[in-house]
Amino acid sequence: MSKQQTPDLKQKNTQRSNTMIAVICGGVFFGMVGLSFAAVPLYQLFCQVTGYGGTTQRVEEASNRVLDREIIVSFDANVAPGLDWDFKPKLKKVRVKLGQMTEIMYEAKSLAAQISKGTSTFNVTPFEVGGYFNKIDCFCFTEQPLEAGQSIDMPVVFFIDPDLDKDESLKNIKEITLSYTFFEMPQDGEEETAAVVAPSNTATDKL
Repeated sequence: MSKQQTPDLKQKNTQRSNTMIAVICGGVFFGMVGLSFAAVPLYQLFCQVTGYGGTTQRVEEASNRVLDREIIVSFDANVAPGLDWDFKPKLKKVRVKLGQMTEIMYEAKSLAAQISKGTSTFNVTPFEVGGYFNKIDCFCFTEQPLEAGQSIDMPVVFFIDPDLDKDESLKNIKEITLSYTFFEMPQDGEEETAAVVAPSNTATDKL
């Protein structure tokens, strides 16, 4: 009997091990998902790897095909709490042909009393269009410092992949929204200063 039970025991142990591995992998994955929304660099990495939530594609060259089918592209701008900026697109929407390279501008202006830094994330809706929305030039995920009262124009150069026209699930798509959100970045040395002065009660606590 013991010889017959040994394979069964090994099989049960193997099943337990596989289950535990699956649980650990699942926990790591969902943990990374949660962290990706808490930190911009992790969010960037997560979106680039998975194409999550309407993440667009980054390309080096324009399309060599332009179709007659037109789509309206609307532009949205948001500023997260903590960053005292005015941020908006210079155009609300444009009508483009599939494959047509287009350049638009966003404008950011600092309303803060001192230098501030921001970085932006983005997405495209409907989310399913993200894989066809190609950007050649973009200001996303880069550190942007602004002096008090300074304003800056930031270009976005893009085209919509003509292959979208072959996607039966997107046959009825007539409008796409490209949305950016700017987040505040810590000033140089801000994190290190906080770590040093936290245990003490010196005059630097008021800085």
